[in-house]
Amino acid sequence: MKAELAAEMARECLAALPQRRAHVAAVADRALDVAGPLGLEGDLLEAAAWLHDIGYSPPIAVTGFHPLDGARYLRAAGADKRVVNLVAHHSHAVVEAEERGLAKNLLVEFPYDDTLPHDALCYCDMTTGPDGQRMTVQDRLVEIRERYGPDDVVSRFITKAEPVIVETVERIAGRLDASVAQSK
Repeated sequence: MKAELAAEMARECLAALPQRRAHVAAVADRALDVAGPLGLEGDLLEAAAWLHDIGYSPPIAVTGFHPLDGARYLRAAGADKRVVNLVAHHSHAVVEAEERGLAKNLLVEFPYDDTLPHDALCYCDMTTGPDGQRMTVQDRLVEIRERYGPDDVVSRFITKAEPVIVETVERIAGRLDASVAQSK
């Protein structure tokens, strides 16, 4: 799926959720910034960034677990399987799937493909705030917990996944720093 089509689909599906739309647009911009320095396929990463939260769209949300709902929708729409896999597993979604009792569904329907740039997508998502502002991963995790409240499944997921999310973001940041240093 081309990034332009993904952007159009995201804008249309998230029209009723302007804040979510602002977030995915900024994540897509971030994906464009990091793909080259990381040696990744920019169009793939950008398309996945545009679509990673499409499962929040009210007509698409079925289970209430947006990575699974988004991936199912995209699969049914005939989207590139790599984009679908990135959406299904973005930002260590399997940890939240475990909290929701949906891990088996996620992994059976969308087996994790470790050849895809999952870490780069996590970096872009977890360093971009809900209104599209750039932020540190630590601030993003605090923001998510505050937005959902301490007892919500999303807050439990973030708390449980925090070490792996932080490690992922730091690893990608290190690769980006090394790429900048090499180019000088």
